[in-house]
Amino acid sequence: MLHVVDDPGNEAWTWPDSLDALVAAPETHRLLFENDALRMLDTRIAPGETTRLHTHRWPGVLYVLSSAHFVRRDGEGTVLVDTREAGTPVAGTAFWVGALPPHTLENVDTTDVRVINVELKHGPTV
Repeated sequence: MLHVVDDPGNEAWTWPDSLDALVAAPETHRLLFENDALRMLDTRIAPGETTRLHTHRWPGVLYVLSSAHFVRRDGEGTVLVDTREAGTPVAGTAFWVGALPPHTLENVDTTDVRVINVELKHGPTV
């Protein structure tokens, strides 16, 4: 199934459900809770591990449980973020993230990257 979402202030979502984090990368994303309003994921990426190509369809809040340097790449392999240059999020902090189109995340550190992601299916897009 292909979801096309056109929320005010948000671009249409055109990537297939097969790229959803829970479908495409279940070894690194675990469902904690889901209802009609939100979905909560526990994401854990071990040192040296790279996630499979996946998406996060909804914007939400990331809460950092453990921090490590990582490299995020788009679907073509282009580096989008390298925290060795940009700085790594601090454990115990939370921040807003928009929906994420196809990407991978490589842990280039010696500790786990671990975050709780609360995705809001409806609501704010800023």
